[in-house]
Amino acid sequence: MIEFSERVKRLPPYIFAELEKIINEKKRLGLDIISLSIGDPDLPPPPFVLEALREESSNPKNHNYSLSQGEPEFREAVAEWYKGRFGVDLDPKREVIALIGSKEGVANITRAFINPGDRVLVPNPAYPVYANGGTILSGGVPVPVPLLEENEFKPDLTSLPDTEAKILFLNYPNNPTGAVVDKPYLEEVVEFARKRNIVVCYDNAYSEVTFDGYKAPSILEVDGAMDVAVEFHTCSKTFNMTGDRIGFAVGNSKLIEGLLKVKSQVDSGPPIYVQKAAVRALRSYANGEPPEYVKQVNRTYAERRDLLVEKLNSLGLKCKRPLATFYIWLRCGGDSMKFAMKLLDAGVLVTPGIGFGEHGEGYVRFSITQSTERIKEACERIEEVI
Repeated sequence: MIEFSERVKRLPPYIFAELEKIINEKKRLGLDIISLSIGDPDLPPPPFVLEALREESSNPKNHNYSLSQGEPEFREAVAEWYKGRFGVDLDPKREVIALIGSKEGVANITRAFINPGDRVLVPNPAYPVYANGGTILSGGVPVPVPLLEENEFKPDLTSLPDTEAKILFLNYPNNPTGAVVDKPYLEEVVEFARKRNIVVCYDNAYSEVTFDGYKAPSILEVDGAMDVAVEFHTCSKTFNMTGDRIGFAVGNSKLIEGLLKVKSQVDSGPPIYVQKAAVRALRSYANGEPPEYVKQVNRTYAERRDLLVEKLNSLGLKCKRPLATFYIWLRCGGDSMKFAMKLLDAGVLVTPGIGFGEHGEGYVRFSITQSTERIKEACERIEEVI
């Protein structure tokens, strides 16, 4: 008899897979679904990235194996980008590694440092990979860290569980809540980590999707962070390259070394031509400032955000305008799955908060990765059912 491993058996039900089955059935019945759920940008990558992909993929030399750590030119471009964007100095040989999307790195970092039974502090609600793909599949034990509205969806560092945890996952700008933090808060995080001798895995995937003058910091800007932190980033959100699977991790050299030890056993790095296209993307920044393409994308998201928040509030569904990410976190006041099913019956797909953990219950997540016309139509449908 074939059986799953104990680690796989420990994985909780994946609510998104169940939603996918329901969606496919409704589509089969001919229902037009407006998806305000998935965090996959509808806008294309910048033309200069598409041109780079065409050019670099046509070069036969770019179809050989890459290095597990990534091509030297790519790592150098990442270091340049961090210096310009955050003022952080990185050694591209020891403190930078290429990833097949940041999700892969988040999952593999725990394989390098977590032993069976080790505890990992995981925000809740949160991107499921921290607890599942990262902690559980490494044999670790996820310890939920509540992100509560009264704390602006930030962990209360003074009340974290008194446990011998090895790793703390954090993600700001935050998915799913859209919450943000400032540098003083990150200074508290670093002080906490140094006192507890704990590694901080900081997911900064949405740092470039910001509005209203807010500019997201890097945890590595904080003095002492290089002693305890690794930061994950990606081209997926900044340059709308989700399908190209190119990201990077930077930070403490020992943490990067551990990640490299794992990756060298399980993959051969991202495709060289994708890395070379990403080099052009990163070097499109000038003195830390994004190119016009990134600014225009953020203006588009801001317009959609304002439209959706205004419409939802006019319907009595109270929510705030986030300063970053392309998500709206709305308190639905009850069973989030039932609320999501109610909207789905009207052809509008949102993500129930329970899918991000127990503290996500009572909320749903809207994504603004649809045109204003589709968002308006979705709001009209929502009005009919509520």
